[in-house]
Amino acid sequence: MRRIYPDIQDDPDISWAYAYPEGRPWLRVNMVASADGATWVEGRSGGLSSKGDRRIFGVLRGMADVIVAGAATVRAEGYGAVEPRESWRALREGRPPVPPIAVVTRSLDLDLDGPLFEGALARTIVLTCEAAPRKRREYAAERADVVVAGDAEVDLTAAVRELHARGLTRVLCEGGPRLNAQIAAAGLLDELCLTISPMLVGGGAARVLDGEPARAELRLGHVLEEDGVLFCRYTRGTDA
Repeated sequence: MRRIYPDIQDDPDISWAYAYPEGRPWLRVNMVASADGATWVEGRSGGLSSKGDRRIFGVLRGMADVIVAGAATVRAEGYGAVEPRESWRALREGRPPVPPIAVVTRSLDLDLDGPLFEGALARTIVLTCEAAPRKRREYAAERADVVVAGDAEVDLTAAVRELHARGLTRVLCEGGPRLNAQIAAAGLLDELCLTISPMLVGGGAARVLDGEPARAELRLGHVLEEDGVLFCRYTRGTDA
């Protein structure tokens, strides 16, 4: 891997390149897309990924306090509990060995007996709303930490505030596109980490943001490259 912007450097330190700013909460979205903007192939993102993308994906997870994903992404990608990695030891010094996963869901249409909830080293968090089915919510509370934020829909601003109150201020969002759009529309997005895969997909695959309109000026922080795959880090406005 090499950095090609803002300067040329071979084998950059990935954890340094993606270091969080000090002294403030931060929400980053990490996504992979094809050259024509598709975020999945046959319903999953794996067909767009690469060795470099998986390496950065792992480092970003290791750096995060919490990993946020929408229920549709959790179902489609077959999310399980996060497993500790030896390579995370320094990244997570003074913190638990793994970050919890927080699932955003209005309907609680989740496998509450599945691997994401059964035996997870870090107890899974469910971000839901008052409109969620009561019995499902009660059962979810036995399996996870349930946060009720909002009435008819999940209030993402309130949900993120609740994560911060738990000391989870370095938030990594892994999508999907609808959740990304909601986060951007709410003004919560601080950073976009976008892997651009050198392939065309076409068809009806969603873009990185799919749903609510949002407009935010982004600043390009760096571009890394490996095997024709580009790894771009953008921050909102003048945020460093």
